[in-house]
Amino acid sequence: MNRSLSLPTQRYYRIAVSVFYFIQGIVFASWASRIPDIQARLQLNDAALGGVLFAMPTGQLMAMMLSGYLVSRYGSKPMLTAGALLYPATLVLLGLAGTVVQLSGALFLFGITGNLSNISVNTQGVQVERLYRRSIMASFHGLWSLAGFAGGLTATAMVAAEVKPWRHFVVICLLSWLLVVAFRPCLVPRDARPEGELKAKRRWVRPDAFIFTLGLIAFACMICEGTMFDWTGIYFEKIVQTPKALSRVGYIAFTFTMAGGRFVSDTFVARYGVKRILQFSGITIVGGMLLAVLWPSLVPATIGFLLVGIGTSSVVPLVYSLAGRSKKIPAGLALALVSSIGFLGFLLGPPLIGFLSQATNLRVAFAFIALLGLGTTLLARRLNRLSR
Repeated sequence: MNRSLSLPTQRYYRIAVSVFYFIQGIVFASWASRIPDIQARLQLNDAALGGVLFAMPTGQLMAMMLSGYLVSRYGSKPMLTAGALLYPATLVLLGLAGTVVQLSGALFLFGITGNLSNISVNTQGVQVERLYRRSIMASFHGLWSLAGFAGGLTATAMVAAEVKPWRHFVVICLLSWLLVVAFRPCLVPRDARPEGELKAKRRWVRPDAFIFTLGLIAFACMICEGTMFDWTGIYFEKIVQTPKALSRVGYIAFTFTMAGGRFVSDTFVARYGVKRILQFSGITIVGGMLLAVLWPSLVPATIGFLLVGIGTSSVVPLVYSLAGRSKKIPAGLALALVSSIGFLGFLLGPPLIGFLSQATNLRVAFAFIALLGLGTTLLARRLNRLSR
């Protein structure tokens, strides 16, 4: 990739990639914010919902390495275009699902298309970050989180207006397609190849200790993040016992600070370093979730979820950025390897919450997930040694 590109050209790339992060974020947030409505419509208990939600990680994991291979083989631009068109389309299928089987099948496809979009958009983000020669990955993920915040507000308005999920999802799908058509020409046309890239194009590359640790850090954070996206509304309804109109306050609080934290994360990383930020993030995640568990009323729970948003804001952008700079593995495959481990937490967390909640209660389930989040702090201590 030509590193002497003019600043306006770099800016065009950055804006376009940011838009595709926004598309991915608002599509996922639209689904996550309407889960309570879909659960009620299909009359699912917590365990049944947990079982249905497991279909999405199944699709994600089955597509993980294939997505990395396709991005490395054909480039992130065409794969992102395909993913960004298919992902919103499967969102509409979720809204139209009238049975558990239909919902499970739609979630499986949602996981596959979401994974393709995730790997390709993060590969694009790595390319733009290389052009800028400084950390900007967190700002891209900030757009994803800002989309989550916007999606939560949109869902609140849709629920208040008694708009059915499938109609809501059609609006989001059409908006996403318009953005794809408008901004696709401004994506980075070709992916840079790192020094020492493997000559053979393989579907599977064994991760080294550094990549594996990055994946585990992502796992510890994303199991909490996935829980927050899928279960916050239900936690506020059943445990905090808010009116239905306020059931999404916790979700909005979480996505608000998550987005804000990502926009300032790069500044703090430059000042304090990756290790300290990751350690701080893990402690903040645990503290916020336990606050909501120990004092499950509106104000403390909302403050707790605000803290969780702060804690989760930096982790994924940092580990993706580090993985994308690997000198041994192409960016697409390195990101796929880290995502394979990290998204396992993101996607297994929600079903696990459902099973634990059915066996005990939702507060105990949230407390268990909170303790898993501490792994972000503990594992960050290994990074300096492994990166030498």
